[in-house]
Amino acid sequence: MNTALSIFAGIALAAAAGFRAFVPLLAAGLAIHFDLVDAAPGFAWLGEPVALAALAAATLIEVIGYFVPGVDHALDVIAAPVALIAGITVAASVMVGLPDWLRWLAAIVAGGAATTATYSLTSLGRLKSTAVSGGLANPVYAGGELAGSALLAALALLVPVIALIAVAALVLLLIRRRRR
Repeated sequence: MNTALSIFAGIALAAAAGFRAFVPLLAAGLAIHFDLVDAAPGFAWLGEPVALAALAAATLIEVIGYFVPGVDHALDVIAAPVALIAGITVAASVMVGLPDWLRWLAAIVAGGAATTATYSLTSLGRLKSTAVSGGLANPVYAGGELAGSALLAALALLVPVIALIAVAALVLLLIRRRRR
């Protein structure tokens, strides 16, 4: 993957972390493990079996937790900083061909912004879902978030340009919602 595509992939993976923090980390780890993408310097550990097992467990706990009433709220309380750290980390993990300082700057600025944008979008949606249904529709909403994270992570790794376009569309959607 060339440098530009790796940056696009990193930003899109970071955006996926705004939906579910651990799904894109697991996806990137699997892609690194199976040599589908190159790991940025210092991130080969993400594709190691021990890291993959830990990420799979964290992903499973996160996914199941969002389907359990009450637990989903507790996860929301801690999710913002976890998602932001996960988004920055996963963005940096696949951005190759850049000096370290530039990779981290891009991961923090662009990756952090992408994570924050999608996290904001999902948080607003969850608030509306809770208000309208008293929380009964939250498991359905959680399923949509999971699907969005998995789809965006897969696109980021397979077709980064399309994934970046999807992220841009999500950001535009967020801007429009904020203006209303």
